[in-house]
Amino acid sequence: MSNRSFWSTIKGIGIGMIQEFDYFKCFSIDEVIEHMAVFNNSKILAGGTDLVASLKENHVSAEVLLDIKGIKKLKGIKLTKKMLEIGSLVTFNDLIESKIIKENFPVLMEMAKTVASKAIRNRATMAGNICSAVPCMDSAPVLAAYDAVVVVTNLTGEREIPIAKWFKGPKKNALLKNELVTAIRINNFKQNHAGCFLKLGRYQGEDLAQVNLCVLALSQKEFRVVFGSVGPVPIRAKEIEKLLKGNDLRIDLIDSCCLMVNETIFPITDIRATKEYRLHMAKVMLKRALYAAVNRLEGHGPVYGEYHL
Repeated sequence: MSNRSFWSTIKGIGIGMIQEFDYFKCFSIDEVIEHMAVFNNSKILAGGTDLVASLKENHVSAEVLLDIKGIKKLKGIKLTKKMLEIGSLVTFNDLIESKIIKENFPVLMEMAKTVASKAIRNRATMAGNICSAVPCMDSAPVLAAYDAVVVVTNLTGEREIPIAKWFKGPKKNALLKNELVTAIRINNFKQNHAGCFLKLGRYQGEDLAQVNLCVLALSQKEFRVVFGSVGPVPIRAKEIEKLLKGNDLRIDLIDSCCLMVNETIFPITDIRATKEYRLHMAKVMLKRALYAAVNRLEGHGPVYGEYHL
């Protein structure tokens, strides 16, 4: 155990919870992995924006919270010729403020700006967002469009999980017991590309998505289209991508793509929207995002982070 480590028992009743658990401040990945192996019911505390609320509402329980915010290795954003690597402690505001992200992957910044409020974005991490695996998460469509991989560490080493295999259902992911997400990696595109992320909410501010969507336009007339909040997991619209491939955007082509949305997404009716409204707006968003992405690729589209429905 590091001499910088800190251990304490938290009596949750005093801080608005009805649970009692131990708290351990970790300063290395090895410490986290070792303690997860010891305790049957440990929870990782990074941003804590989902976990703390779930503990207070007694939706989850914990024998111990392993606070990883002190692990510097997990805080970086690095870009090489081969890939972008985003540490699991990188917050949404880190993405917004990163020069690397703005210059190379600005659609990530555009997505991050739609997440909750600035106060939440100061704490919430993109890794935590995909670990929650709620259907309305904002980062998943962008990561799926980029074919990202999730890097996890366990007692035997490191493994990579393609984002297409990460989401197993609402609030279910591919993380195994005693594994820690340490990074998210995206291959560096060899061809020019541009993107657009759109999010539909009931109001501007701290609201969850009724529908969200990421479109990437690549220089060789290839497209990637991913919908979120309209199914149990993010939906990659591969048939729509095939229809768009090699073609210029035309009104009849976009109309055909919008018709295909009917067979692509599976919206539900809930407190935020009806399934009919979600289906209609998904088509509107697809049309706008396609035009925005292509115009950005050509150098005259809307400014990233300032384009809204």
